Amino acid sequence: MQTNFAPERLKDQATATSEKILRTCVHCGFCTATCPTYLLLGDELDSPRGRIYLIKDMLENDRPATPQVVKHIDRCLSCLSCMTTCPSGVHYMHLVDHARSYIEDTYARPPLDRAMRSVLAAILPYRGRFRLALAGAMLAKPLAPLLRRIPGIGARMGAMLALAPSRLPARSDAEKLTVFRPEGPRTGRVALLNGCAQPVLQPSINDAAIRILNRNGVEVVIPRDEGCCGALVHHMGRNEQGHALAKGAIDAWTREIEGEGLDAIIVTTSGCGTTVKDYGFMFREDPAYADKAARVSALARDITEYLGSIEWKAPVRRTGDVVTYHSACSMQHGQKITDAPKKLLKAAGFLVKDVPEAHICCGSAGTYNILQPELAGQLRERKVDNIQKTRPEIVATGNIGCMTQIGKGFADRGVRIPIVHTVELLDWATGGPMPEALEDAGFGHREAQDEPVSFAAE
Repeated sequence: MQTNFAPERLKDQATATSEKILRTCVHCGFCTATCPTYLLLGDELDSPRGRIYLIKDMLENDRPATPQVVKHIDRCLSCLSCMTTCPSGVHYMHLVDHARSYIEDTYARPPLDRAMRSVLAAILPYRGRFRLALAGAMLAKPLAPLLRRIPGIGARMGAMLALAPSRLPARSDAEKLTVFRPEGPRTGRVALLNGCAQPVLQPSINDAAIRILNRNGVEVVIPRDEGCCGALVHHMGRNEQGHALAKGAIDAWTREIEGEGLDAIIVTTSGCGTTVKDYGFMFREDPAYADKAARVSALARDITEYLGSIEWKAPVRRTGDVVTYHSACSMQHGQKITDAPKKLLKAAGFLVKDVPEAHICCGSAGTYNILQPELAGQLRERKVDNIQKTRPEIVATGNIGCMTQIGKGFADRGVRIPIVHTVELLDWATGGPMPEALEDAGFGHREAQDEPVSFAAE
């Protein structure tokens, strides 16, 4: 793509980076075939190619974002399916992230929209606030159907209440302890991102990760002051807040790296993993954090990535259950992890199936299912339809947002298919407790078989 940026505009590093990305686009349109919003709306401006044109015009001319630009950028899920499809290597993620921060700086949103976004940014990244907000949301949950009939802010509030759980689980040991010692000799030492929303909604995920790592000789540390990784607000265009949260996590992990050392930084939420692996880029201009951020990014591993790199000694429960694996967009498109989770599940004795149209987003996408409830709802229905075609006994995925989104789709249909995190199934298959979702769905006890299986990476 030909660009015509004024030289003074290119003195800004973010603009210069975006200009290089724009120049790699050759207008081929391959991205339109895999873009969820183009699939639903059929509008060129709701495709990656169309959004690229809008971003180019806005940045090239140094003009404030217009309502049209904001509408179409806001409709983007940042699912990154376009990056998987693109033959030219256009780094759409960095481009749209820059566009969102530019919008945040130059566009005055309507007051109710601005207020809702501010509330989400003030609550979701902070565990204590989020837990308190969910307690209130559970009380107001019966109002969700009524609110969803009201256009605009009402529909968003209704969507938010509808996604709230009916009960809150107890806090896990991961919020009480900082070091979890391995069983037997220590063979590795890792930090585990506790995170923000996930340990409130489903603390059993990190608990399962800790158990399975400990059983295989890996010590797990959770720095008390690590907090949110910054992903949620970063993708809302709130760079200052996102960077501040990321710096807190980087500092906490750096102290461990420079102390007893770390073999890896384990992430159990794939959306967070995509962002943590991008810290090196995010802080490339910050002399105080560039090296530290790059070191953290280099150590970041999804839990299935790490488990696929070590040899397991735990016996496996050969259940034979049919598991449909839903690959989160941040996993398959953001981190390019496609086979590792399925290989682990198969090795653990599950019969694994893929979802038709697996590359199309379920509509969760961070805060998207709250801020764009109509489009998110259409994508959820499409995803649930495709999952049900596989006739699964269990659905597994590696992202809490997808679990919440798809679980809501099942609940709306009265379908009792348990949806669990991949690591919960792997933990159960190797001696851990049965995931609560399976118990609630009426699964019987599966006896462990004394059959050691190697999970070493091929």
